[in-house]
Formats: sequence, structure tokens, C-alpha cells
Amino acid sequence: MSDPSPAPASADASSVSIAPSPRLPLAILLLGAALLPLPLRPWPSLVIGVFGLFLLVQTYSLRLEFRADTLVVWRGQQELRRFPYAEWQSWRLFAAWLPGLFFFREVNSIHFLPILFDPAQLREQLVLRVGSLETPKP
Repeated sequence: MSDPSPAPASADASSVSIAPSPRLPLAILLLGAALLPLPLRPWPSLVIGVFGLFLLVQTYSLRLEFRADTLVVWRGQQELRRFPYAEWQSWRLFAAWLPGLFFFREVNSIHFLPILFDPAQLREQLVLRVGSLETPKP
């Protein structure tokens, strides 16, 4: 039985997939290791380390693809969700240098995503595709 959704490679010529960036998961794993000397060890390190490993797996299994009129989220060859730019109201990157969080608001929902992708490429594509909706820093 074949999957009805097209693979990321078959998208139109104007589509761009963002490269993964393991900086956030690795920083969280290092934080977990740094907490080992705490009196409650190993529980804080274990919880934070498992979260860091979860994010590391997500970094290499998820892909963001910017198409001409929509943002598509992929897990391998399976399309998870589409976010049409026409429904976006605003977006913002929080602490992209860390990297931190990617926020965007649609007509009916708000999304906060950890930046598991190259933050420079992410910003470049957001400015190119929906730049006028960027929320200024306070």
C-alpha cells in the first residue's frame, strides 16, 4: 500500500528544507551532566538528559519544508502537518542564538516549537515567505 502524500524530494522547485541543528539538544544534555553534583542526583540529570535525547531524536527525524504557500512538517517520508501562510498572523524567534523557540500564530492556534533546525536558514526563509508578519522585539 502506497502513501498518498508526496515525499519531500518531490516538492516544487521553490521549496526549501531546513537543515537540522543539534545545538539545543546537546546544550540540554550538557546541562543534565552539569547537574550531577546536586544533592538530589541522579534524578534532575536523568530527567533533563532524557528530554535532551528526545530532542536529539526529533532533530534528525523531523524536517521543515518551506513551500511557496505553506510550511510543511515531515517525519521521514510522512507528512505530519501543513501550515498555510495565508492563516498566519505573526511569528517570532526567541533566543535564536541559543537556539531557543520558534513561535507563530495562526488564525485558530498558537505554536511554540524548539529550534531544532539551522536558525539562520529558518530566519531567512521566514523573512522571505512571511517577513511582514514578524513580531518586533519588545
